[in-house]
Amino acid sequence: MGKVRNNNLRDKVYQNLPSKNLINRKTLLAMIPLSDRAIFNMEKRGDFPRRIVLTSRNVAWDLAEVENWIENRKQSSDQARRPGVIPNFR
Repeated sequence: MGKVRNNNLRDKVYQNLPSKNLINRKTLLAMIPLSDRAIFNMEKRGDFPRRIVLTSRNVAWDLAEVENWIENRKQSSDQARRPGVIPNFR
């Protein structure tokens, strides 16, 4: 009986936590048609959601953050920054 009670308590606790859906690299690359290196560089500049390190060999991204980034890019009229290119403001 104690085990059933503990499971019910655990279920109630988890229901109150905000859900996070994580996506792996393969899913991310299917959503974002950029190379691993381009995504890594954007992460380092703060232009893309940070990866979450799960193990020494596995990373993931928060799906909501990636979807929000996509929506922001759709709404933005800014051109993507190109490394080494100085914008021409006239």
